[in-house]
Amino acid sequence: MKYEADVVILGGGGGGMAAAKAADKNGANVILIEREEENGGVLNQCIHNGFGIHYYRKDLTGPEFKETLQEELEHTNVKVLNSAFVLDVSKDKQLTFVNHKGIHQIKTKALVMATGARERHFNSLAVPGDRVAGIFTAGVAQKYINLQNLKPANSALIVGSGDIGLIMARRLHLEGIEVKGVVEILPYPGGLERNVQQCLRDYNIPLYLSHTVTRVEGNKRLGKVYVSQVDENRQIIPNTEKVFNVDALITSVGLIPLTDPVKFVETGPGFITSNTNQTSEDWIFAAGNCTVVFDLVDYVSREGEKAGKYAALYAQKQYFPEQKVKVKKGKNINILHPMYIDPNERTKLYLRVSKTFKRAEVRVEPLGIKLVEEEARPSEMIEISIKPFNDKNLKEIEVSAHELG
Repeated sequence: MKYEADVVILGGGGGGMAAAKAADKNGANVILIEREEENGGVLNQCIHNGFGIHYYRKDLTGPEFKETLQEELEHTNVKVLNSAFVLDVSKDKQLTFVNHKGIHQIKTKALVMATGARERHFNSLAVPGDRVAGIFTAGVAQKYINLQNLKPANSALIVGSGDIGLIMARRLHLEGIEVKGVVEILPYPGGLERNVQQCLRDYNIPLYLSHTVTRVEGNKRLGKVYVSQVDENRQIIPNTEKVFNVDALITSVGLIPLTDPVKFVETGPGFITSNTNQTSEDWIFAAGNCTVVFDLVDYVSREGEKAGKYAALYAQKQYFPEQKVKVKKGKNINILHPMYIDPNERTKLYLRVSKTFKRAEVRVEPLGIKLVEEEARPSEMIEISIKPFNDKNLKEIEVSAHELG
């Protein structure tokens, strides 16, 4: 079967549903493709609250956030194709996807990539030892407990202090699983401070900063995990080894943006976009964790809305940027998004500093923008709003962070 659409959205999570809703609102004929049986992505298994505070001004659980977006989507003309997997995206604006009815093509005018990110696997850490049962990513453990009502372990150690690892430490504890601690190689937590407080300190779960897993042992099932302290260069300090007797190791060691199956646009870790979510291929837009990994789904949905809006305008020949200003990472900046700015449009700049500051000043030059941040941490995104500016000669702006006394 052959389909035609003004805008195709690839991914039905928080970003994809928001993009579809916005594209429809702006007059486009929209098709949303989601590989799972239902929309929502990871929201379906995130039964804790903390979602929607910025986007809906409500404190919602993940499923509640998803259902709210889903209800809004049902009041649009968006065609949703679930249990469908995209095999190919070609430069002539055609997508090939497969579902239970066979292989199909879609001819589109614009595409929004909202494919999210996948978890980095334990094997990527190159930890020596036995390859045994009982080693899970945090997302898999979360799915077992929250969706399938399975108890994956009796005792566990968590490696990596990303938000999902912190949240799973609490969840495992509440399910009666003994959590021996959270191990983090960096000298600071990888997740939000509120999650460190609510998920670890409130439950007396130890956090081992500047520590790493050095070996795992077991006979078919995991039995022991060896952990050592590291120095400022992440080198193991001799005679600091600890042994944890656990039957599960839960990994929360980062997310990798998913950019497949698009192979012909500019990418870093994820899609590189402008402030209107446009990629280097002008008909392809991208939003959410497939660009950079955001702290909150609220930001993902906000970016999705923007991508859907501009994709719809592009498809209807109402948006063609005349100028793009490059955004450059300056001193003490680790993550920066977007990397290009259409100066005629508003910009929401997201960044992460590369080290912890007691008091930081973030500068955007030569625009003269300065923002003071108390307790700036690499684990927490900083937002900067930039108004439209009219400077035909400006080719590049630089963002940097500096310690204030």
